[in-house]
Amino acid sequence: MSILADKSTRLVVQGITGREGLFHTEQMLNYGTQVVAGTRPGKGGEWVLDGKVPVFDSVKVAVEATGANTSIIFVPAKGAKDAMLEAADSGVDFVVCLTEHIPVQDMMVVRAYYDQKAIRLLGPNCPGLLTPGEAKVGIIPGDIAIPGNIGVVSRSGTLTYEVLYALKERGMGASTCVGIGGDPVNGTNFIDCLRLFQADPQTERVVLIGEIGGTDEEKAADFVSKNMTKQVVGFIAGKTAPPGKRMGHAGAIVEGGEGTAAEKVKALEKAGIRVADHPEQIAEILAE
Repeated sequence: MSILADKSTRLVVQGITGREGLFHTEQMLNYGTQVVAGTRPGKGGEWVLDGKVPVFDSVKVAVEATGANTSIIFVPAKGAKDAMLEAADSGVDFVVCLTEHIPVQDMMVVRAYYDQKAIRLLGPNCPGLLTPGEAKVGIIPGDIAIPGNIGVVSRSGTLTYEVLYALKERGMGASTCVGIGGDPVNGTNFIDCLRLFQADPQTERVVLIGEIGGTDEEKAADFVSKNMTKQVVGFIAGKTAPPGKRMGHAGAIVEGGEGTAAEKVKALEKAGIRVADHPEQIAEILAE
């Protein structure tokens, strides 16, 4: 079992002919992901990667022709809103958007539309997800994780990689790793992933990697205390960040005393979540 992506995932890549889209499509294919189509307006009828993946003019046509059920977006910020809206109307039920620097106003429109359509969105400004041994939908390196029973959900891409590798070094694997991104307005959140991990029989323990800014970690802590029976280990990045200054993600800003690392750690610990002092310690705690 896994959450969100597995061997049955049939992926269409929006923006497949661009440098990033083409490079990461090849990486996903090499990992074993079923990349069945790509899109680029005006390029319909072409093939990429030595004839391995057909290109279509629109996501809807690609879905109709190939049965794709998931879309991943490698489209620059100025076109990302339209790409996400197009994906929502195509027939896929899951969309992953890696694009960063998308205006908040654009994401407010997208989020409202996705909520109406009841389609799951992951991102934007995220590394995607990885189900070790089954599917890679995004840019998380496939060789830093092995299959296992630990679910990982994170706002930080780099810390995700560090934790996955630390787990692998100790012989511990992941069921699925989900990078939700750190923008102020996004799709899938901590609680969405925690709920899926709680229901997944393969996932026995969960790692939650948060960061300063907003109140998502506090909400996740409340959810864990009321709904989770599985062990959750946490880490909060940004303990040394000065108040009022954006650090990294657009959502990683502390204002008015809200969203500090201390507050988040306190909320997690109150919910019974053991919080690591540094990322590598997560593997140490799980190994105990």
